[in-house]
Order: sequence, then C-alpha cells, then structure tokens
Amino acid sequence: SGPPKRFPVAAVDDILKDVLGSCLREQPYEPARCRDMAKDIAEVIKARVKDLMIPRYKIVVVTHIGQLNEQSMQIGSRCLWDPASDTFSSYVFKNTSLFALANVYAVYFE
Repeated sequence: SGPPKRFPVAAVDDILKDVLGSCLREQPYEPARCRDMAKDIAEVIKARVKDLMIPRYKIVVVTHIGQLNEQSMQIGSRCLWDPASDTFSSYVFKNTSLFALANVYAVYFE
C-alpha cells in the first residue's frame, strides 16, 4: 500500500545544508578532526531527520569529508529499494580547504 505520506526530501535537504554549513563553514581540513566530524555530523543529521517524525522509514546517513586540493573524486552508492516509496537526499558542501558530502537514505517498511 505504501507510505501514507511521502518522505519530505525538501525538508531533509534543508537539514543537510544547515548542518554541513554550520559545522564546517570555518573548518580547515585536518584528517583526524574531519574523521571525527564526519561521524558527529552523521549523528546530528540522523537525529534531526528523526525529529521530523516520519513514520515507518528507516534512515541511513553517510557522510564523507575530504581535502579540496586540485583533484576529483567520485562516490557511488547502490541500494536495493522500491522507487515508489523509498528515496534519498544528498548535499555537497565546500569551503576553501575541504568538501563534504552527506547522503540520507530513507527506506520504507510495510
């Protein structure tokens, strides 16, 4: 039958922009600190998405932080899901020395 209401991708996009921007705006790239911050940011995002009280969705948050330094990087992900009810939100943040990618996957449970 599917979810009674669609997962609010726009609201989650706003959470990603807000959390990444506020946590990393002035942050220089330091490997050890950024490793810890990637974990902390994922926890904050997950808590804020759960605060939206969207019933019956399992939330998975994955974050990456890397040095911004004349190189490119490609990150791929694959999920087994139902395109009618499952979805994701993604956001990339950059400052002068780092980039951060946050993905939120929302999988509906019948």
